[in-house]
Amino acid sequence: MSIEQAMTEGIVFRGAPSEKRGKPGVKTKAKKKAYITGSHGSGSAKMKAEYRRRRANRHK
Repeated sequence: MSIEQAMTEGIVFRGAPSEKRGKPGVKTKAKKKAYITGSHGSGSAKMKAEYRRRRANRHK
């Protein structure tokens, strides 16, 4: 592209071909669920899960 053409017409950036956009793959919530409930062994996740339980039961 010449500089003059770029200045007058602009530069167009295009996205990826539609083949790659159409395949989202398999998504699962299993890993996220394990982290949220603290069942995967992380101490920080267990603490966060405890805070969530306390907050959920606060106004019952």
